[in-house]
Amino acid sequence: MSYSNLSIWACLPRTQRGQPIVLGTDPKGKKLLYVHANSVIIRDIENPSIAEVYTEHSTQVNVAQYAPSGFYICSGDQHGKVRIWDTINPEHILKAEYQPLGGPIRDICWSPDSQRICVVGEGRGKFAHVFMMDTGASVKGDLSGHTKAINSVSWKPTRPFRIATGSEDSKAAFFEGPPFVFKCTKGDHGKFVQSVRFSPNGERFATGGFDGKIFVYNGSSSDLDKELGSPAHKGGIYAVSWSPDSKRLLSASGDKTCKVWDVESGDLVADFPMGSDLEDQQMSCLWAGNYLLSISLSGFINYLDLDNPSKPKKIIKGHNKPITRVGLSPDKSTLYTTGVDGTVTVWDVATGDNDRIAGKGHGNHVSGLVVKGDTIFTAGIDDSVKYIDPVEKTYTGKSISLGSQPKMIAAVDDGIIAVTTQEICVLKDDKKVGSFPISWDGLCVSAAGGGNDEVAIGGADNLVHIYALSGNTLTEKKTLEHLGAVTDVEYSPDGRYLVACDANRKVVVYSLPTYEKFNKIEWGFHNARINCVAWSPDSLMVASGSLDTMIIIWSMTQPNKHIIIKNSHPQSQVTGLLWLNNETLISVGHDGLVKTWSVTF
Repeated sequence: MSYSNLSIWACLPRTQRGQPIVLGTDPKGKKLLYVHANSVIIRDIENPSIAEVYTEHSTQVNVAQYAPSGFYICSGDQHGKVRIWDTINPEHILKAEYQPLGGPIRDICWSPDSQRICVVGEGRGKFAHVFMMDTGASVKGDLSGHTKAINSVSWKPTRPFRIATGSEDSKAAFFEGPPFVFKCTKGDHGKFVQSVRFSPNGERFATGGFDGKIFVYNGSSSDLDKELGSPAHKGGIYAVSWSPDSKRLLSASGDKTCKVWDVESGDLVADFPMGSDLEDQQMSCLWAGNYLLSISLSGFINYLDLDNPSKPKKIIKGHNKPITRVGLSPDKSTLYTTGVDGTVTVWDVATGDNDRIAGKGHGNHVSGLVVKGDTIFTAGIDDSVKYIDPVEKTYTGKSISLGSQPKMIAAVDDGIIAVTTQEICVLKDDKKVGSFPISWDGLCVSAAGGGNDEVAIGGADNLVHIYALSGNTLTEKKTLEHLGAVTDVEYSPDGRYLVACDANRKVVVYSLPTYEKFNKIEWGFHNARINCVAWSPDSLMVASGSLDTMIIIWSMTQPNKHIIIKNSHPQSQVTGLLWLNNETLISVGHDGLVKTWSVTF
């Protein structure tokens, strides 16, 4: 019995309007580094379907940066803690943990020799701190000079060493050292200074602010060199990033554009219009090797094209909010995932490439997903079921209104069954043809299919309700009692069993047609509410995913044995499971990740 993680399809950066995102890259410019909730994501830039995730912070992570050596990453969180961990081992072994500030850390920079770290953010009267990477000992000096929280920091990569910072007091500050001593502040910006970055050759540093202005200063003396543009952007600037040759500068703005500047001449080299919607605001940018990247408010990662600024080379999509449901196309080549923000993402199973379903969807939490033939059905908390065209990858505009909030939908031979908090709905021919009020909250539904007219519905009343479906009419046949709310049900592919899981941490398999407990056992090794169950195609294994972050594989042929995948989605509950084949399992969770597992019993 064994398992292994085959792939991780990463979530997008977690975005918030008005809050810049800090991106990082390794010294070779091959990896993209960003944060999402409690996780740090390391993503291959050339092939973004290759990713690693670090999840050891106990609270929201705000920033992570590679050491110039490439051997370590330092990440800082909302509580002022930093963790320094290695990048070589898959386990990302912890080197050290310190708490240099008493409040959120907003930016991090390393000294060129990878021995010292400077962190900035909010603190109890202290907004910046420099310390030794190995010991945590404070580097002597004075990093005062700002009166409000510091948003950005950069360390001059060549001698003599300098540190530049940008703050909410609308000033940039300049420090000489080590030990670092305050030299001066720069009051050229009229609003928050959001991004400060030294050029790779150390000759200049640039600042970008919410006033839409970019200023370039001498890297050794801090004398003002020039302003780029007049102003550079019509909206606030969230980030600036230098080209590897230190000759050009990339900027990202809330005016929904990115721009590239020739620093020597001050000329605009390229203007990238990213769209007209609110979600097209540009929250960050990074020049990594030959790649120019930006992050939209939607979380999308844009690959900018200097040769064709009008259109990105590529846009990486996905989820930056919790995933709720997962479904698979009949030919098993395409995966569909839905989110609490109303988004639906389509994935190529072979490559991990993805796209976002277009058109007007639910706008909020998607609670149901069914892939049926040439149509995909989704249910949302806008009390409707909507249709998606999988070929065009867009909502069709068709919608069926329900009487109350749907919790799950399932396919029957000639339609859809929707279970809501107040009724069970039979949907056929683009309309609701049957409605059956219930006195308990419906939570989940599964239809036997294959000529069997039975439908199983799990409720918050701790019962599995078994119905017979005849035409458009449901008739209740029996109930199966659990000790907690029934959270998911699924009939086996061979039609011989029904599996149900509940909030009391139990997985129960029932044998059809009598619905007696299989082998008179209940499986119960989870530590919290079970959210989902899934049958393998050969009906010999059941997978269950839980609030406890675990996935457990149960065997029908060896009922007393099981495989536990601990921390399958660390610090995140598992919300959906499905089998690609009898050896491969796909899982999704509140962390926005899609994971593929190899399972051998």
